[in-house]
Amino acid sequence: MKNIILTSAIMLAFASNNSNAEDDPRILVQMPEMMQQHMLANMRDHLNTLNEILIDMANNKLDIASDIAEHRLGMSSLELHGASHLAQFMPEAMQQAGTNMHHAASRFALKLQEGDVPSALNALSEVTSACVACHASYRIR
Repeated sequence: MKNIILTSAIMLAFASNNSNAEDDPRILVQMPEMMQQHMLANMRDHLNTLNEILIDMANNKLDIASDIAEHRLGMSSLELHGASHLAQFMPEAMQQAGTNMHHAASRFALKLQEGDVPSALNALSEVTSACVACHASYRIR
């Protein structure tokens, strides 16, 4: 199970990085190097967080998974990740995609608290769908 989770995480991390910049149809979002590194670090943390959550879910530690989901991905995580500093460099639609992901993560955390794993997994797919949509639409430089 852990190997499947790790493999999925690695595939997701590299899925949007398989084309040359000149033929990449995604919208280019330019920002200062320091902000690029900040954003990339946040996204790596999001991916790591998803992996931790899946491990906790697999071990039936739903309360721990819920807490991690809310505080590292949900609306409670915005200050931790410096979202207000990054948002000023993003197009409005990109900001909205991020906000949608954070709201979806908070809904996911609530489903985990309820102990309804099928509903929680459905809510988790809303989180990852927001990630996929953003990565499919935007790139940074």
